[in-house]
Amino acid sequence: MPTPQTSHSVMSDIWRGIRGRCPNCGEGHLFRAFLKVTDRCEVCGEDYSHHRADDFPAYIVIVLVGHIVVPLVLEVEMTYQPPYWVHAALWIPLTLILSVALLQPVKGAVVALQWSLGMHGFEDGKKLRDAARTLPVAQTTPRIAA
Repeated sequence: MPTPQTSHSVMSDIWRGIRGRCPNCGEGHLFRAFLKVTDRCEVCGEDYSHHRADDFPAYIVIVLVGHIVVPLVLEVEMTYQPPYWVHAALWIPLTLILSVALLQPVKGAVVALQWSLGMHGFEDGKKLRDAARTLPVAQTTPRIAA
């Protein structure tokens, strides 16, 4: 079984989550289905059964898609003034495609952020990771004889 990397940054953990990978080892899959987070990483065994992403990824996707689509709608309306059916033909599919495309990466990022910060059931794992990071430093520090 591969050993997880000992140096993690929040951004690297989030990037792994965006890619749908285990934030701990970067190799295992975070999802077992489109939006179903796996209970345990198949590579390193990290437990994800207690994550609490809930509706937060959907809220983030709504904000992101809104900030992309609304300025485009306004720009097209101000520049070309097309009929309403053209707006419907353009913006409804774009909104749906962006929403579906962004939902899994955003949920992966939220779960990875919770994991990285030790939130919502990940507290014990974070304490163990922090202790493991400081352990080699404490062992290699030379002692001065008094």
